[in-house]
Amino acid sequence: MKKLIALSVALFSALTFSAHSATAEETPATGNAKILIAYYSYSGNTKEVAEAIHKITGGDLFEIKAEGSYPDEYRAMTQQAKKEISDNFRPKLTTSVADMAQYDTIFIGSPNWWGTITPQVSSFLESYDLSGKNIIPFITHGGGGVQNTVADLTKQCKGCKVNQNDWVGYGSRTFGITGWLEDLGFKK
Repeated sequence: MKKLIALSVALFSALTFSAHSATAEETPATGNAKILIAYYSYSGNTKEVAEAIHKITGGDLFEIKAEGSYPDEYRAMTQQAKKEISDNFRPKLTTSVADMAQYDTIFIGSPNWWGTITPQVSSFLESYDLSGKNIIPFITHGGGGVQNTVADLTKQCKGCKVNQNDWVGYGSRTFGITGWLEDLGFKK
């Protein structure tokens, strides 16, 4: 009888530990995790989404900025962006994260330009060792949806753990951000 009770207690303990471990792996640790919200925003749409994420997660905001500029006229700007993407152009960044090692989770925001992430975001990904970090993409667009943005970000982020539950929104609309973040384990 004592052996049966001991076996039952051991089995119960093992199941409880196993269930707790699985839950911890599926949900981002928000208690002690250090969060960075890095984004590139041409028109302000992606910045607005980054700020909404910041309000809920409390993470550090970081705007990705690079040398160069774009024409004021929209069509000329889109043509320049198309050429840069086609040429695999990587602009030199003018901002940098002082201590990337302190961050466990990094939200990365980019507009969808010609079906992919911007050259500025590509430069950011290539500038840091993000190995082992939890990367959570968020994408803004003017009608193109997600297309190859997350797939391309995943390819460029060597050694990262890219969460495939990305957020994609039209323009600067932040509809659904709160629910998305709650699904990821972040609460206000």
